[in-house]
Amino acid sequence: MDFEKILFDVDGGVATITFNRPDQAHAMDLPVMRDLMHAAIRCDEDRTIRAAVITGKGRFFSAGGDLASFADAGNDAGALLKEMTTYFHAAVSRFSRMDAPLIAAVNGVAAGAGFSLVAACDLAIAAESAMFTSAYTAASLTPDGSSTYFVPRLVGMRRAMELMLTNRRLSAAEALEWGLVNRIVPDDELMPVVTELAAGLASGATLAFGAVKHMLHESFSGTLETQMEMEARSIAAMSHTHDGREGIDAFFNKRQPEFRAE
Repeated sequence: MDFEKILFDVDGGVATITFNRPDQAHAMDLPVMRDLMHAAIRCDEDRTIRAAVITGKGRFFSAGGDLASFADAGNDAGALLKEMTTYFHAAVSRFSRMDAPLIAAVNGVAAGAGFSLVAACDLAIAAESAMFTSAYTAASLTPDGSSTYFVPRLVGMRRAMELMLTNRRLSAAEALEWGLVNRIVPDDELMPVVTELAAGLASGATLAFGAVKHMLHESFSGTLETQMEMEARSIAAMSHTHDGREGIDAFFNKRQPEFRAE
């Protein structure tokens, strides 16, 4: 599959998705959103991909939606935004539902849709120079890309409200304190750290990772008993997989398991 405005590479079971509009701070226009959706589908469908990383080329992660394209659309901006969010939301949905964990390697500014995407990733590692802001309401727009779903779950309702109403900018250290990212590292260590993490995940229990993602996403909407029934059925199902049997055998025989996502 050819991509127009992102780079897509697979190595050792890890897919790396790189925004590739550095002169526009990786602003997301319609082709970028379409590319992102196709990248998500590829990650979801290709069983050899067992972890994924998303980042930006150069100094920015993503400055968010391409406001210039909104302005150019004039009276058709609403139609453009509906089309863009169709692709963007499909991408977020596929990323969230796929078994392979998705890591955000936040190498710079993550604003607007970039901010939303970081929140939607399973894990997020930020460079010390990274900065985070919702930004939408500064242009009298409202969040998209799952921001109103994931951000309150990560930082709490009060802080989510503050981020979205005041467009407060968070440093990497503040984003870590608030729970928006898992870890911060020196700028020059970001990709080595993320690469090591992704490689470890890619050799791990991919099917179990996917089941964990699913159950955690459901955990805010169900009852205790519903959630425990999901847990019971999920752990039982994992015991019937190759990797479940392999994990149990490896534990008792004190050896490293060899998972195959089967």
